[in-house]
Amino acid sequence: MIVLTRSNPQSAVSMPIRILLIEDYEPFRRFVRSTLRKRPELKIVGEVSDGFEGVQKAKELKPDLILLDIGLPTLDGFEVARRIRKLVPESRIVFLSMEDSADLVQEALSLGARGYLEKARSVGEILAAVEAVCQGKQYVSGGLLGLQGQGRT
Repeated sequence: MIVLTRSNPQSAVSMPIRILLIEDYEPFRRFVRSTLRKRPELKIVGEVSDGFEGVQKAKELKPDLILLDIGLPTLDGFEVARRIRKLVPESRIVFLSMEDSADLVQEALSLGARGYLEKARSVGEILAAVEAVCQGKQYVSGGLLGLQGQGRT
């Protein structure tokens, strides 16, 4: 079972982990949704397909975890993360990307993201990434480990 490390340990008892998915590509959103639904403690509370709407939903829903695509319409994922960090600083962010650039990984982490997941590796890694980040650890896709020197978790 995945448990969210919270600032108030009593609040962790049997509370689902609330997730907002910000991703513009519907087939990938469908994949993420079906994967996360396998775990009853994970609850997708919202899905949006553009950056501006993502910021608004994050402010409204105050999710525990945000899975955030980098390449979004209206606002890119980095700008979305900047705005969300100001509005909902307690939400943990994991970036989802097709890119495997060290510069992008570093920028994502410098914005306060707790994870960076390569979409190509997400089939085998998405639940591990969610679990690590919920436990207060950092997660970077296996193929990117050498690029940023932080380690997987």
